Amino acid sequence: METISADLAERDHLMSAEDEVEAHIESIVEKYAEYVNPGLARLLQFAGFGDLEETAEGCIVTTASGKKYLDFVGGFGVFSLGHRHPRVVEAVHRQLDKMPLSTRTFFNESAALLSERLAQLSPGDLQYTFYSNSGAEAVEAALKFARKATGRTEFLSTEGAYHGKTMGALAVTGREKYRAPFEPMVPGAKFAPFNDLGAMESLISDKTAAIIIEPVQGEGGIHVAAPGYLAGLRKLCDDHGALLIFDEVQSGMGRTGTLFACEQDGVAPDIMTLAKALGGGVMPIGATLYTPAIGAAVFGENPLLHTSTFGGNSLACAAGLAALQVIEDEHLAEKATLRGNQLLAGLRSVMSEMPEALVDVRGRGLMIGVEFAIKDIAELTINYMATHHGIIAAYTLNNPKVIRMEPPLVVTEAQVEEVIEAFRLSVASAVEILADL
Repeated sequence: METISADLAERDHLMSAEDEVEAHIESIVEKYAEYVNPGLARLLQFAGFGDLEETAEGCIVTTASGKKYLDFVGGFGVFSLGHRHPRVVEAVHRQLDKMPLSTRTFFNESAALLSERLAQLSPGDLQYTFYSNSGAEAVEAALKFARKATGRTEFLSTEGAYHGKTMGALAVTGREKYRAPFEPMVPGAKFAPFNDLGAMESLISDKTAAIIIEPVQGEGGIHVAAPGYLAGLRKLCDDHGALLIFDEVQSGMGRTGTLFACEQDGVAPDIMTLAKALGGGVMPIGATLYTPAIGAAVFGENPLLHTSTFGGNSLACAAGLAALQVIEDEHLAEKATLRGNQLLAGLRSVMSEMPEALVDVRGRGLMIGVEFAIKDIAELTINYMATHHGIIAAYTLNNPKVIRMEPPLVVTEAQVEEVIEAFRLSVASAVEILADL
């Protein structure tokens, strides 16, 4: 009798704990709806992400309800080293114990060391680094530098491009849906189709300050620059006195199989933007790398012409230094190629089984996109992968028919196989659901 009573008490205790967790999750969702963004709250719940993220390590995210998810979004490129990589966490802890933020009145050691390392690793003549806190801020700096260095005002970008949502970055982002509500935009931006060198050539002129391009379009649907395209843009810029800006915010830091995606084409830019994975998945940081000639033109007369209070802070730069060392020591760029080839092959096998649902599988390294015939199948597939298989996926912002696969570069062979099988089952389920409607 005592045993039965104890079991009942334990059951009641567990039920009470579960009820408390559920109530806590509901309270956070309500606060999102009331104080953060009600539309986002509805969207997350509709997509099957109504839980509360609580802890994460490596490729696994654990929610407040105790569910574990395999992260195949990777923070849209942020978590290339996985969640809470111990060496990055340790580096940040060490710096936190010394001095987390700069006074901006003395020299900052970690900023100097990270800038030196970036100059050593980056392509071409990129020597100097301006630090900010995000990719959009890094792009803002790049656009300002290009205008000042050339004395010109126009920019050329590509359709489907994504460079951020601050005013300057948004002006060169190639989707009208995000620009229109905030018009008039910063003037002077023109767009050509991605991978169409002839179209870009027809737009460039003596008013062009720079061409800004992603070597691999991220939010546009994971489109890889065709052979010779980046080299052709380099020549166009050289012939017309314009600058070439590579936006490697999402494609950089080993994700495509080399530290920077542009290395695979052997083309160096005048300016390059970084962010996301540069902070090792622990700290936010943006970086704008540029040549000595641009540095002289922008900062020669006034070294404070463009500044950022928190940019280049000691914590973020310590994380960046550790992240670069981890990528090198653990051969993560090479692993991105190996696991990326495995994932591409598996996803293409699914496409061959269901050609009515899947249009294309493309990408480089672990920056992979799967294009669906209609976005409804993509949305249902994402939902099913999360709710039935515990796998996080997402569509690309400028092309909702494309699901991105951007897991941490530390992902294992077994985890990739798990995702391939879950994807196969999820697509089949989505097709069946739509057929029954």
